[in-house]
Amino acid sequence: MRVLLLSINRLRFPYPVYPIGLDYVAAALAPAHEVRLLDLCPLEDGEVGPAIDSAVREFQPGAVGISIRNIDNLDRVRLQPFVSEMRAVVDRVRAATSAPVVLGGAGYTLYAAELLDALGADHGVVGEGERARALFDALEADSGAAHLPGVASRGAPAPPPAMGPPGTSPLRASPAVNPALGWYLRKGGILGVQTQRGCAFRCSYCTYPAIEGGTLRTFEPAGVAAEARRLEELGAKFLCITDGVFNGDPGHALAVAEAFRRTGLSLPWGAFFAPLRPPPGFYEAMARAGCTHVEFGTESLSDAMLPRLRKPFRRAHVLEAHAAARAAGLNLAHFLLLGGPGETPGTVDETLDAAEALSGAALFFFCGIRIHAGTEMEALARSTGQIATGQSLLEPVFYEPTAISLAAIAERVARRGAGRPEWITGSGADAAAALVARLHARGEAGPLWEKLVLA
Repeated sequence: MRVLLLSINRLRFPYPVYPIGLDYVAAALAPAHEVRLLDLCPLEDGEVGPAIDSAVREFQPGAVGISIRNIDNLDRVRLQPFVSEMRAVVDRVRAATSAPVVLGGAGYTLYAAELLDALGADHGVVGEGERARALFDALEADSGAAHLPGVASRGAPAPPPAMGPPGTSPLRASPAVNPALGWYLRKGGILGVQTQRGCAFRCSYCTYPAIEGGTLRTFEPAGVAAEARRLEELGAKFLCITDGVFNGDPGHALAVAEAFRRTGLSLPWGAFFAPLRPPPGFYEAMARAGCTHVEFGTESLSDAMLPRLRKPFRRAHVLEAHAAARAAGLNLAHFLLLGGPGETPGTVDETLDAAEALSGAALFFFCGIRIHAGTEMEALARSTGQIATGQSLLEPVFYEPTAISLAAIAERVARRGAGRPEWITGSGADAAAALVARLHARGEAGPLWEKLVLA
């Protein structure tokens, strides 16, 4: 069967993110199915529809798979919902072909039944995208999909996400199968690699356990390093490790870094880290292996708020991790989520006061926490009446603390961050994105948020 795969994410802030998930799906489908990828991220608004029409007309697919990465941009201050854009894509596909439409991706998994109904698609893959192989096999054989694990069909209850067994490393097609590869190489040269799936943490707002499972499944470090070298040979200029939390298992992170070093990887790379108390020499080992960028999921610097968010660390651990990473010569960023349960003017000020001590780092502030289905925060919001019985979360809903409004939090952050280009929030995010885009256009590579610290 010919399968047309569409990556419909078009968000480019703070830089375009290569759709690594479709590489895994394409590898799972080949060689049984002939696959073609259409990536919409490089396209401008008026180019999307004609590109879909052209791809369908030229390829004549027997089925169309659509990857949904995000439901919205998660930013209360600069909110961008994406459901209407998704619907426009599905409608355009429907107008061009009668082939069945299959949804998948992280965003789809969170709202499987609702998105099938809202978008009018036929089937969906809930959980890991490699499961799509069995579905496309069934569609080609016209044998029905109701019996397949992790496969949803319109009008039926969505099944639980289907995950692979522990210890399995998924196959990945070369990013060269994506005709847009050159565009990503020109827009910062950032390509991604995954070293594990699943998350053992239980943060109250986080969707990773629902999307990838609550058990950490690590991939063999030598295989990860070999994949990284292939990306380097393709022209990548920066390697982004796409794990939810790279150091959830510090031993695995160290093993991957050592594999990079032994393989002779020369690409600079970065990852998302929890600001846990690091083992001795941890960040020095990261730096020796070529790591240049550390993004901390800090969320709050108030010891009253961190337990409410179910974070496995406290402010002292954040400061220790920050100091260790900075001493290793790494570029640092912290992501902060304000407005969770129990947030007050005092806890906001605690975070902002401590943030001033995070010298040499870019700070990304999000004033409002998006409530997603299946999280502890959803249960809390429903129990307190913030979300009505039967109300869908497909349209963005943000948690509202009782002691301070989200608008007041945003105003507080803006006031304290005035004149600090490294504090990115509100209109400052537009300026930061513009700076990064200009630097990429000049040929500089990587996420480049460290330039904001020097601006």
